Amino acid sequence: MPEIIIDKYDRALLKVLQEQCRISAQELAEKVGMSPATCWRRQKSLEKKGVLQGYHAQLDRRALGFEICAFVNISIERRYSKVTDKFQQALLQRPEVLECYATTGESDYTLRVVAKNIEDFDRFLHDFLFQLPEIGQVRSSIAVREIKQTTLLPL
Repeated sequence: MPEIIIDKYDRALLKVLQEQCRISAQELAEKVGMSPATCWRRQKSLEKKGVLQGYHAQLDRRALGFEICAFVNISIERRYSKVTDKFQQALLQRPEVLECYATTGESDYTLRVVAKNIEDFDRFLHDFLFQLPEIGQVRSSIAVREIKQTTLLPL
């Protein structure tokens, strides 16, 4: 991936947008100290370059009935590309899998999964995850308290 040059104005724009994505174009321009037209052009350029990938609402999972947040570490028995591709494609289809990372160390993958309750999480494990081919070891940890959860990058 080619390096994308981000200057101090782009950083200021990104910082405001990641904290307040619903801000008006006029307010955004005022906060970053540029004209609305310049601000809009920069914002569109950042979108086109893929630096600014979208605008999101942050939801409270508990308010929506998702009491369980689990971190699942998975080891694959054989790391053939067909096996890992199938595994990854299966995970992409599961809405309760919020994040999936290919990792180094003892596990091949780490997932962040939400579930309505422990029974729901157990169904996810037994009816889905344990049914996937070549699953070796699965270790889960249930979060008992969230200390910090953010999507804000330190700009």
